[in-house]
Amino acid sequence: MADGVPLDYALWRPGSPDGVGDVYRGRITAIVPAMAGAFVTLAGGTSGRSDGTEGFLPDSAGAKGLTEGAIVLVRITRTAQGGKGPRLSARVKWEENGSEHKGHGLLRRGIDPLRELAARYPEASVLVDDPALAASLRADLGDRLIRVPQAFDDVIETEVESLASSEVTLASGVRLSVYPTPALVAIDVDGGAALAGRDVAARRHLALNVSLLPELARQIRLRNLSGAIMVDLAGMKAKQRTALGSALVTALAGDPLRPRFLGFTALGLAEISRPRVRAPLHEALSGPLASGLSALRTIARATRAEPGTRMTLRAAPAVIAALETDQVALTELARITGQGSNSRSDPSLPGDGWCIEAVHG
Repeated sequence: MADGVPLDYALWRPGSPDGVGDVYRGRITAIVPAMAGAFVTLAGGTSGRSDGTEGFLPDSAGAKGLTEGAIVLVRITRTAQGGKGPRLSARVKWEENGSEHKGHGLLRRGIDPLRELAARYPEASVLVDDPALAASLRADLGDRLIRVPQAFDDVIETEVESLASSEVTLASGVRLSVYPTPALVAIDVDGGAALAGRDVAARRHLALNVSLLPELARQIRLRNLSGAIMVDLAGMKAKQRTALGSALVTALAGDPLRPRFLGFTALGLAEISRPRVRAPLHEALSGPLASGLSALRTIARATRAEPGTRMTLRAAPAVIAALETDQVALTELARITGQGSNSRSDPSLPGDGWCIEAVHG
């Protein structure tokens, strides 16, 4: 946060790490010349389990010259996302010693999102409202860590909830609509009534687009949108939009992932390329685990509001399985509520469905 405005946002799931930065000793299982790289089996997977997770090691990142069956030291540079496995690099600084694990599999965890943000903003305070969490972080964060009654106030909660929506309405009345697809992320800018005025239309449209570009860049960063991003700005003919190029470059300049503005297409769409590292927020907020964690948060909040209330989570089998795989979530819920885990699988519920029932008596 800076002056009450969120600059960065990330989900930290200690029991289900995304694997970014993890170092493995893996085995080359297939050389794929057509893809200019090789597939590597990471015994132990990105979650530390023996799930046979397979990552892709490009030739440009160290696969060139390796042979099938070779043992290779790799680091995850991009988490698995969009149905694809993690991206790997063989450029790893590593020193063996007697205490290091020398078999195959996970050798070292990468930095988690919380500590990554703490390192990015070394002068910033870290506000924590949970005493047990504060105690576990004290050794790393020291005096920067401040205990507060409530880390997320209503304003922050509202903005965080808005990040899950595909639409953002700005104070000016401009609406941004975000449409992720498997190939790219499309963002439509609708000026609406904000384009009205007495000034020459071309000047109004130019001024409006220039004013909203910083917020556009902030939304891209908060949502961790990545890969190919196409933006259809408000009004203006395709040829006129080239005048916005330098302003868009300036708006993107503060992003730590250093997105690149590639220019405008013949249709006037702004092309942006932003590196994929951690999963974009819309992917992190979907699926069985995200659904299950949402249910646990609901239980925790209800229990805090009415201490002593007992609740049962009834969820689709995939949701229960995901929560049982998480190494922290259910244990933390039990600590927060003072009650043991009370959940059951219900095959009649669809997909990622769940419901919470009060336990009486």
